[in-house]
Amino acid sequence: MKIAKETLLFILEVSKSSAPLEFAGMLSAEGDIITDVVIVPGTESSDESAVMQLFMLPNIHTVGTVHSHPTGDTHPSTEDLELFDRKGQYHIIVGAPYDLSSWTCYNNKGEPVRLAVVDYKFKEDEENW
Repeated sequence: MKIAKETLLFILEVSKSSAPLEFAGMLSAEGDIITDVVIVPGTESSDESAVMQLFMLPNIHTVGTVHSHPTGDTHPSTEDLELFDRKGQYHIIVGAPYDLSSWTCYNNKGEPVRLAVVDYKFKEDEENW
């Protein structure tokens, strides 16, 4: 699996702008590339957690989750591991300072996995040219 560089930059920027509150969303993919972040309606954020109302998730396929840890610690908590086990295969945690080296991807067991960052031409880009 890979992630579009634009998508990762969006995740980092929205996480940074949400701090000191946590940011959370679901990840969607085109083929083997994570391309989108789905913001779940009703998500509640605090400086200690972000709780997604997963029953509000639109009827779309997702491959995992993304959320921030404003403390900068990108290791999953016990609550994170419980979510990972229930929702998808890829889970990204980003932390301060929200740059290209301050994020980690985990599998559904909480083990770090490599997620290549790639350039991706989004379909709407083609339609607007």
